[in-house]
Amino acid sequence: MDSLLVEILFGTFFLLMALGAPITVGLGVSALAAMLYLGDNPIKMVQIAFSSVGAFPLMALPAFILAGALMEAAGLSRRLIAVAETLAGPFTGGISAATVVACLFFGAISGSGPATTAAVGMLMIPAMARAGYARGYAASITAASGGLGIIIPPSIPMVIFGISAMGLQAPPEAIEKFGTFQSVSISKLFMAGFFPGCVMAGALLITNYFRCRAAGYRGSAEPLSPRRIMEASLKGFWALLAPVVILGGIYTGLFTPTEAAIVAIVYTLFVGGVIYRELDFKKVNEALETTTWLAGRVLLVLFTATIFGRILVENNVPGVIADAMLSLTDNLYLIWALVIFFLLIVGMFMETLAAIMILVPVMLPVAYQMGIDPIHFGIVMICTLSVGFQTPPLGENLFIASGISNVSIEEISLRALPFALAGTTAIFLIAVFPEIALWLPRAVGY
Repeated sequence: MDSLLVEILFGTFFLLMALGAPITVGLGVSALAAMLYLGDNPIKMVQIAFSSVGAFPLMALPAFILAGALMEAAGLSRRLIAVAETLAGPFTGGISAATVVACLFFGAISGSGPATTAAVGMLMIPAMARAGYARGYAASITAASGGLGIIIPPSIPMVIFGISAMGLQAPPEAIEKFGTFQSVSISKLFMAGFFPGCVMAGALLITNYFRCRAAGYRGSAEPLSPRRIMEASLKGFWALLAPVVILGGIYTGLFTPTEAAIVAIVYTLFVGGVIYRELDFKKVNEALETTTWLAGRVLLVLFTATIFGRILVENNVPGVIADAMLSLTDNLYLIWALVIFFLLIVGMFMETLAAIMILVPVMLPVAYQMGIDPIHFGIVMICTLSVGFQTPPLGENLFIASGISNVSIEEISLRALPFALAGTTAIFLIAVFPEIALWLPRAVGY
């Protein structure tokens, strides 16, 4: 490994970040500087960029973004949240617990943390405030629960992790020591994320219960009514069916994640336009504009991060980092602690998708050297980065919750800290017990 190359690559990147340049510019310029130092033809950047955005699984990215935008416009998300709200009852922390459940429901169709926070928060934060909850607490539980949007499949970060990890092979010495590792696929990641998402949600619900009991927050004024639940479920039947169609098709092998995204779009157009009749051409056009902007932004980061990662791999930087970490300790649990702590710090300062694309080529070789399954590693990585949505200074969910609740980001951040600690505890459980993530893919034949 050329130490000067590392200084040029990371030095240029961090300098541009410090100057406030967009991350796409930082990644692209630093990669170009490194290529010029190595004497490579800059046309190589174009070739790598074309191959990175031309991958078939990547078609799922804009398709899932469009499906989520259409579901919001068609009223599916509102009906899902209404069902969750009927589950609150008069119990301690009932409405805030319903917020966590609503984020689980919406995460199963959006695949995005900020989108989940915005959709659920618009309805649930005012509902909690009316029930006597402090607006800061209502905003903090919503911001924390919004992170579930990228863990519960379908998940946009899982698509990006799958694409980033597919081209990385396990080192021969790792295969010799631990045997053959399973291949990475987006379908496996979607299946593996289901139970870890439930574990993360469970940690939030337990923390919410004890905090609400201390503060005296209760559920709705109305008793838990099976009739209300049934009425809301009947009104939201087609909305509740959307995650079943998407995930059921993937889990049963009827279609791939890419095909599932197309099915989700067709399903939403039919339900929103024919059954609910809330989807018109104007809303479809707005959804297309949102998808174009978000997908274009992600693809720009993707191809510059791919170039950045390719330079790292070709010059064996990940191998050197892996050896350095393993020289500190060969204890698997300490390695997990180092990885999780590092990802928590990264999540505070870097956008989730960019962090995945940059760090997968660096950290996956470390996982292989320790015998960690790549699917298991990917789930832990995504769960850990999801905590970054609720931690300053970058925490996107904090800004969204602050805008909805009119509470300062500082107050929401302090109130969200116990939820971040609960999430971190759940992440360690998922890391230490890999079957939480790996049992379901194995049970369905992967």
